[in-house]
Amino acid sequence: MHTRTITKSFGLAVALTGIALLTGCSSASKKSAGAQLWVTMPDKTLLLQEQPFSNNPSTNNVKLNINTATTYQTMDGFGFTLTGGSVLHISKMSAPARAKLLQEIFGTGKNDIGSSYIRISVGASDLDEKVFSYDDLSEGETDLNLTKFDLGYDKKYLIPVLKQVLAINPDIKILGSPWSPPVWMKTNGDSRGGSLKPEYYGVYANYLVKYIQEMKKNGITIDALTVQNEPLHPGNTPSLLMVADDQKVFVRDHLGPAFEKNSIKTKIIIYDHNADKPEYPISILDDPKAAKYIDGSAFHLYGGTVDAISKVHEAHPTKNLYFTEQWVGAPGNFKKELDWHIENLIIGAPRNWCKTVLEWNLAADENQDPHTDRGGCDRCLGAVTITGDNVIREPAYYIIAHASKFVRPGSVRVESNLPEGLPNVAYTTPGGNVVAIIQNTSTEEKTIDVAEGSKTKTITLKAGAVATLVL
Repeated sequence: MHTRTITKSFGLAVALTGIALLTGCSSASKKSAGAQLWVTMPDKTLLLQEQPFSNNPSTNNVKLNINTATTYQTMDGFGFTLTGGSVLHISKMSAPARAKLLQEIFGTGKNDIGSSYIRISVGASDLDEKVFSYDDLSEGETDLNLTKFDLGYDKKYLIPVLKQVLAINPDIKILGSPWSPPVWMKTNGDSRGGSLKPEYYGVYANYLVKYIQEMKKNGITIDALTVQNEPLHPGNTPSLLMVADDQKVFVRDHLGPAFEKNSIKTKIIIYDHNADKPEYPISILDDPKAAKYIDGSAFHLYGGTVDAISKVHEAHPTKNLYFTEQWVGAPGNFKKELDWHIENLIIGAPRNWCKTVLEWNLAADENQDPHTDRGGCDRCLGAVTITGDNVIREPAYYIIAHASKFVRPGSVRVESNLPEGLPNVAYTTPGGNVVAIIQNTSTEEKTIDVAEGSKTKTITLKAGAVATLVL
């Protein structure tokens, strides 16, 4: 999960009072009364703050043209991974503080950022306080019929927090990702590394079916499931090595048929790893017997470049693409993280056909705890840092908010040109707005005429500025 090196550098955390800047914009599910411009500056002088438009169009201004007649993918949403550590810290807040924070993160009111997609781990991830599966046994034991399956530890923190989130937004989509099967199914008998024993492929498929069924009994619908988090990174705790051929066989001959037999509607998503290996999902999708069970492929960007994701679209244009994880390294250099994540993820991933953009960890404490031993991430900064009831909003909070607050699920990416130094992405929303996220990566101020049909708005962006324009 953390294989892209991020140099540590100083960076002040964004204070709790930053939320006071999030005013005046209701959910983009309703058409806005007028155009709006929301800006964040790398020096934090503006933090998702509404700004006035500058002046009238001019032939001297940069031209950014949006063409809503040319459409691309429909978006599922923007959000975070609700790790075990995240729900641990959220659960330990006082009830009023917890309710306020969850409303702010997942609600669509004027002071909320509208996160609309959640990733969770199936069993433990490396940001849990302990390693666990849903069928842990004594050494030498097996449970082929899964009679001892139990959601166990997730009943303590994760499921109660998810129920609170669903009460705020019943339509939010949830993606599950396993880090490791139960160790008795693995070649090395360890939560870290090893592979899934071929004789347990069918049992593990049933394990994942049972997970979806048991979560449903708790009122939680798993919309999609990635087969394995980072299948080429077996050095984490927990983790699993699952090469492409093994994943193909597992999906084609076991997981897909098990979902079909049990009428499971949860989407199957393959890969869930770095953009430097597009051949991994392509090789699986090249097998039509496997591909018929697969909705699409998921990516991280700790290796490779974001444009490589489009190679999978070009090879299999009917299959969906998802961006599912990227971390921010503690202590969090605001300018560095804002610049890179906005250009590569918030703009770059959708422009390369991704239906989601998810930052890694929703919440940690001031020490970036908890995490597992032997490879658990000890520098994964949360989107919010929680100490008791005190909340500090970190870079990932604003990175996601620039999209999630305005680009609601069901929004459709549309065509826009790319003026030099102004990466951008544009959408039409279900409520009838046009939304453009624009970044000034140049070293000088830019005055831009943003045109869509007969409408033109002129905006001025300082060097480094990130803007969301609602038309």
